[in-house]
Amino acid sequence: MVDRVTLYRAPSTVADVDEIADWLETRVDAELTVRDRVLDVHRTDDLPEQFAEARVTSPYDRSTGNTMLGTIRYEERALDNPEREGGVLYDGLQVQRALNAALPDDERGLETAHVAVLDRAIGTWGDHDGRWHKRVNVLGQPALVSVPGLYEAPAKPESYYKEKQRHALLSGDAPPREVLENQVDGEFLIEDDPRTTDALKGYALQAYHYLETGEGFCDRPECRLFNAHYHEDLIGAQLRDPTFCTEHAQLYGTG
Repeated sequence: MVDRVTLYRAPSTVADVDEIADWLETRVDAELTVRDRVLDVHRTDDLPEQFAEARVTSPYDRSTGNTMLGTIRYEERALDNPEREGGVLYDGLQVQRALNAALPDDERGLETAHVAVLDRAIGTWGDHDGRWHKRVNVLGQPALVSVPGLYEAPAKPESYYKEKQRHALLSGDAPPREVLENQVDGEFLIEDDPRTTDALKGYALQAYHYLETGEGFCDRPECRLFNAHYHEDLIGAQLRDPTFCTEHAQLYGTG
């Protein structure tokens, strides 16, 4: 049984982890604690090399890692200056194992649910189609919740990709935010979206729910425990009523 939930801030993102903790506190029977960035609180000397080893080098190559000295130095700088990191995808399970090993012995048990909100893009390998998939979260101990993953992992409307391609052909670069918002049909979240914190609340609850009940994601798209693969489904699950399906409303309330 989970009796304590520890969340970790991601200060280089717009995610307000303290607000997420306040939302969780009204729903779970556990003590809530908020700490600073997990990569600072539980940093070890091995972490730069472990992140280098977890790098995805090709979308279609299961093997990971580039431990050349320059890459390890990059990872050291990214740990010191997280706002300068970007554009790298990491194997979420490798990152999870590295952070699990860095947890204090008396906090590694499943009585404490660690929820690490990260400024890194994480993925898992798909055996079914032989490629990497970006993820919003990876459940387990600690659970990883990726802020970049919230924007990048779920598929956006088809018109988004068409507009992006059209703009690139005309100008040679990515279209600015206001162009995408005005020209694309359908709703989606983009980097630094003001809805980020609200959307992440359900993903943090998924981390607690998994350790508390052993259940994975809910298969009902109207529930915050739903694992959305498309942005329109993410918005439906995380930002629209009802908050939970009938079954999970009995556990976590309706508001």
